[in-house]
Amino acid sequence: MVINLKFQSFSKAGRQLGINDDRGKLIDKVIEILEYHKPKFFILENVRNLEKHNEGETWKYIKDRLLNLGYKIENKTLSPHNFGIPQHRERMFIVGSLDGFKNFKWDNITNEITKFHNTVPVNYIRLEKEKIKVLNVWQTFLNNLPKDIKPYSPLWSMEFGADYPLDLDLHTLPLVELRKFKGSFGKKLKGENINELLKGLPNYIKKKSGNLPKWKINYINNNRAFYKKYQDIIDKVLPDIIDLNKESWQKFEWTCGDLEKNIWSYYIQFRGSGIRIKKTDFFPSLVTVSTQIPIVGKDKRYISIEEARYLQSFPENIKLPNNNTATFRALGNAVNITILKNICSHLFI
Repeated sequence: MVINLKFQSFSKAGRQLGINDDRGKLIDKVIEILEYHKPKFFILENVRNLEKHNEGETWKYIKDRLLNLGYKIENKTLSPHNFGIPQHRERMFIVGSLDGFKNFKWDNITNEITKFHNTVPVNYIRLEKEKIKVLNVWQTFLNNLPKDIKPYSPLWSMEFGADYPLDLDLHTLPLVELRKFKGSFGKKLKGENINELLKGLPNYIKKKSGNLPKWKINYINNNRAFYKKYQDIIDKVLPDIIDLNKESWQKFEWTCGDLEKNIWSYYIQFRGSGIRIKKTDFFPSLVTVSTQIPIVGKDKRYISIEEARYLQSFPENIKLPNNNTATFRALGNAVNITILKNICSHLFI
């Protein structure tokens, strides 16, 4: 039995509410199915973050429930790129067996490399003019940086010039104190009430409750320091970045290290966390959101359905939905067939 635990509750891309979220509670339904049918083997798949979610408590809850059903459990994080398929898609695979694991070893699986068959796309969608304009703004930003300087990543441009405090509850701070600070893009916080003042802050601050996590504080402080160091250069393009309007378009993730700072040489993905520029050794992970379909920079196009199908190891004769959005949602939700085949071939010995 193979079950895809596609619960955004545990993903870093989601709200990470885990088993407290309605979708997270689906794990209890999975347990019920296993308890009723008692398959000899099962394979579950979920995001890599499941194992560390809620400091390991979520995975402990799931594992304990599976063990109580009498299953022996093995788990490992695998990605298609481990098998020669150029997609970086790390997922946690959980294998259960009522008879234990006499011949099953993860090392035997990951040693089996599959030859990847590239396909020349026939039908694909061109990148929209609006997004080309957005990327050209960021290319200008890169062009303005000194040749030997790479952008801080993840870059949150709304922190350029901001100085609001990170160690205070801005929702309860007296208005007279709040007006002393600068919010997004260094603009003074203005307004007659707290709601008006908070409009001048980034969304990730307006919605916060309690203390900011350490990683977010580090990102904010590093962005502010980066701006302070290169303010004269950044200010030349900052008005154009501000005009991009969408906060996710005002965030920029450069993951290409010291390589040539040319956006159009790489893979691109418009994500909720920002515009990500990625090297062309592996495609970004296919996801269910149609706005996040990977982009081939040199061709200014989205990857085709044929390419996406190959990245998930689906055969040519597989029946897929009739429209592009539904097809990518299905492929983004799918479990990679090559990984499943390799697991099953060793599990059923």
